[in-house]
Amino acid sequence: MSGGTSTLARAWALSRRDGRVLGFTDHDRDLDFDGILFRAETGMTAKALMQTTGLSTDNTEASGALSSAGLTEADIFAGRYDAAELRIWQVDWTSVTDRQLLFRGTLGEITRAGGAFRVELRGLSEPLSRGAGRVFGALCPVVLGDSACGFDLASPGYFDLCQITAVAESGALLTLPPLETHASGWFTAGRVRFLDGAAGGLTGLIKRDHNAGDARQIELWAAPGATPAPGDAIRLEAGCDKRFATCREKFANQVNFRGFPHIPGEDWLTLMPRGDGVNDGGRRR
Repeated sequence: MSGGTSTLARAWALSRRDGRVLGFTDHDRDLDFDGILFRAETGMTAKALMQTTGLSTDNTEASGALSSAGLTEADIFAGRYDAAELRIWQVDWTSVTDRQLLFRGTLGEITRAGGAFRVELRGLSEPLSRGAGRVFGALCPVVLGDSACGFDLASPGYFDLCQITAVAESGALLTLPPLETHASGWFTAGRVRFLDGAAGGLTGLIKRDHNAGDARQIELWAAPGATPAPGDAIRLEAGCDKRFATCREKFANQVNFRGFPHIPGEDWLTLMPRGDGVNDGGRRR
């Protein structure tokens, strides 16, 4: 930079949660380093980085045209780039080994219009600004199958693989073949993972699972970002309503239950002693 003639460019590496990595650069030729090909035809630009030495969130913004074959409006709308990891380098394009990492963080809010996108970039300190703490309540606060829960959703009987036979309500209502090995409602409050097709890699939360004549219907809380089609393969995972009885009887995982099933609810404040009952301070049944 002090030599009078600049040979600098910026390069972006975008790592999606499904493991796919895409590279972009504002140079007029492709760059290649760290095993990533940074393509030049994207037209991406970035505003000046605003970084601090304290715990304040680093802020910047990227914008560009949806001109890359790997970056499509359909994928953005489907949520495939939500919370994706982003790294930005300043690179000497004549010798890509001479580079400096300027930014590392995740994608925030993405807006798109007229074939272009604008995305908020969030620095590594952004999670520190979120509220945190444990919730004490009767229901379990953890997600079924995560490290705190400890239950293995790959256990036989707790998942099913099948193909969609019909789709309604933009993918929010799925019709499946009869699932004779699982009772009606077994997957309520569970998850459906789309394994292929337009919605491949996306996940939906199951609102209701029930038998409908000689078929099974799965109703989702919200349609996936991309509409699935008949014939697409899916994976259904058992549902949990977060109650202790369900954890014990359905999953035999009561040792890892993170709720407090005997904690009094808000209605306890309105209760009055009764002469025909037992008021010994014992737990409510």
